[in-house]
Amino acid sequence: MPELVLAADTGRLTGTRPSRRLRSEGKVPGVVYGMGQDAQSVAVDWPALRKALTTEAGLNALIDLDVDGAHQLSIVKELQRHPVRREVVHVDFLRIDPDVEIQVDVPITLVGEAREVIAENGMVDQTMFSLSVHSRPDAIPSELVADISALTVGDSLRVSDLSLPTGVRTEVEADEAIAIGMVTRSTLESMAEDEAAEALAEAESELGEGGEAAGEADQAEGDATGDDD
Repeated sequence: MPELVLAADTGRLTGTRPSRRLRSEGKVPGVVYGMGQDAQSVAVDWPALRKALTTEAGLNALIDLDVDGAHQLSIVKELQRHPVRREVVHVDFLRIDPDVEIQVDVPITLVGEAREVIAENGMVDQTMFSLSVHSRPDAIPSELVADISALTVGDSLRVSDLSLPTGVRTEVEADEAIAIGMVTRSTLESMAEDEAAEALAEAESELGEGGEAAGEADQAEGDATGDDD
């Protein structure tokens, strides 16, 4: 089971000012909880945390959290970011048992080319970007792949179309859409303009034919009147 070791210091003061001071020192305040144990306030180095979360596993990386010498397998449950600067201001670590299922969100990646959608000047709208799954820690996939090659306009790719790895399951409804083949707004507007132009041309053609018919009727009537004279 690949694990990353991350040192976590305990004994930090809680509150806004102490947390600010920690962040100015390049550390991130956090908490460790789970597995029936008390929550514990910690602080970790931001560069080390960032390195741990930039592997292929992303936020689902398994971390061997070294809390003052005591090692605990954990996973990042939540990263809190500043609403403007987007810097990480707090991190929640969840203690996990390597033999017990946990629930995580796994990113969904679309592959392939929806040629039939493209041929109709349409687009593929991805409506689900991650899937909540249950898995043992050592079986968590880094991503789930969805092939859109067979997608058509008006059709959708659903959760049931995903191939989940062995030991991974989801409780999300099977008919939940992941991606939809749809016509773009500009294409719809263009189609509407074309239909309006065709309708106008047809109406003008019918008016023209009606005028010609009326002219022929008038000519016939005039001829008949001349014969009477």
